[in-house]
Parts: sequence; C-alpha cells; structure tokens
Amino acid sequence: MNLRARRMALGLLGALAVAALAALLVLSVLYMRDMDRAYGRLEGRSTVVDTAHGRVELTDRGTGAPVLVVHGSGGGFDQGELIAEAVLDPSLRRITPSRYGYLRSEAPAGASFDDQAQAYAELLDRLGIDRVAVVAMSHGGPSALLFAALYPQRVASLTLISCGVAATASPDQAQADRQGRMLVTVFSHDLLYWGLSRLLRPQLLRLMGADEGVIAGLTASQRALVDRLVESMNPVAPRAAGAAFDNRAAMPNERIAAIRAPTLILHARDDTLQVFANAEFAARTIPGARLRAFARGGHLLIAVEQPALLAEVDAFIRAHPP
Repeated sequence: MNLRARRMALGLLGALAVAALAALLVLSVLYMRDMDRAYGRLEGRSTVVDTAHGRVELTDRGTGAPVLVVHGSGGGFDQGELIAEAVLDPSLRRITPSRYGYLRSEAPAGASFDDQAQAYAELLDRLGIDRVAVVAMSHGGPSALLFAALYPQRVASLTLISCGVAATASPDQAQADRQGRMLVTVFSHDLLYWGLSRLLRPQLLRLMGADEGVIAGLTASQRALVDRLVESMNPVAPRAAGAAFDNRAAMPNERIAAIRAPTLILHARDDTLQVFANAEFAARTIPGARLRAFARGGHLLIAVEQPALLAEVDAFIRAHPP
C-alpha cells in the first residue's frame, strides 16, 4: 500500500471512530434521559402495605365495583393500571398490586404463587373489600387462579387474558420456556432492555410472543398500545426479582379444578409465549369456564383485539357483579 492510500485508510478509520464515538455519546444521553424519566414516572404513584405474606405495593383508584387487576411478567402496578385502562370500564374501582419481586413488592424467600394469592386476600382485608372481580394477564394467571381456588367466596368472576396456567412437556411449551428464560435475562438489566426496546423492537416483540405477521399488521392505534406496554416496563432492574420468581414458581396445574367462580378465558391461538394449550387446559378443567379464542394476536392480544376485549370483559363483569 503506497503512502497516499495508507493516509486515506487512516483518515477513513479516524472518521469512523469519531462517528462511532458520537453515536455512542448520543445513545448514552438518550439512555440516561429515558431512565431518569422511567424511574421518575414511578415516584409517588403507589402505596405499600405490610402483610403476613410480604410487603405489597399497590394503587387503588375509582369508586365503583372493585376489580383486582393482576399484571404479567415484566410488569408492576403500572402495567396493571395500563391493563385496566385497556379492558375495564372507567367507572370500576381498580386495585392494581405489584406482584412478588416487582418494584416495591418484596419476594419472600421460598415464596410461591399460593403465598402471593394469600397476600391478595390480606390486601383486600386491609382495603375493606370482601369480594372482587379478578382480571389477570400473562404470568399474572397462576396467582389469580390460585386466589380463586383458595378463596371462592371472594371472587365474583375471573377473567384470564393470555394467561399461563399449567406446565407441559410439549415442544411449543419448551420453546416458550426458552423465551421465558431469555426474557428473565433481558429483564435483569436496564441497559439491555432499553437497547432492545429502542434499537431492536421487532426482535423483542417476537421474544415476547408475537410473530412477524402480527407485528407487521399492527395498526397505528394497536402499535401505540404496544409501545406503551413496552415502554412501561422501563426500568426493568426493579422488576428483575419478579421475573425470576415467575420463572421458578410452580404452576397451578390441576388445582384449578377447585375454582367455582364464573371464568372467562381470552387467548390467541398464535401466542408463542403463553401457548394456547394453557387456555384449552383451563377451559376443560375449570367447571363452566368459557373460552373465547382469537385466531391472531399472539401475546399482544390485549393490543390487537383491545376493543373486543373491552366489550367482553365489561359484559362479563357486569353479568357477575362483585
């Protein structure tokens, strides 16, 4: 290589290095700005109650018939509020706890979904509420199911949206479990989740249970709700213990046969994170349960079919008032 070519190569490498440094600086500024906003968004919005089954964070809003809203993995009271906004009539009272290990709710050593269900009961006692409708999404399903099984007198109705229910050995479930373990890692680091949600969002959504067709077919309003769900999980570090708890706690399985509350199951057949077999198992195991299956939507069903879910859930709760 002659001197001129060497100089040109060095100049090009220098320019690339400067560009890379500038890009890194911009990303660092964006990351710090977004994290400041994300942590600030959580401040002053919730209260914490000490129970015999651990410290529980919650919000309690509205004055109508009470509904206990149980969030999914990667969530917290803030995701519960977003679920309530999407599928509940505003006139209803919304109790939205953070589950074990999420945000300011502790994860007691050796805790189970049974313990979480018992914490819900004590929480309702503290609020002076005898009976509620229960709406759960995704991995909020296990503790909601066990709450209904353990406290039948306290559950007026149970609605399951894209919920996990039982452990199986099917190939689809094995793949879903692999995705779940990957999400536990992603939910452990603010920078990793932020980078994926900012730079590789389609890949993140596939990991979260939606295929390429669902992602490509999102309308503007559907994408806006998906964006809110994704962004609401920032920051993830205060939710990492909860995601780890979800991944190791035992599922309810056949115990859900004890449920006597009217049960509505809403699930997409193409969900790759909480596979449709969960919905089928719940429908044939819970006495009188009704399954409303959707052909498309994946694990983003709450966004893809939001108007339909709002109508279904509202009618169901009003048919079985707390």
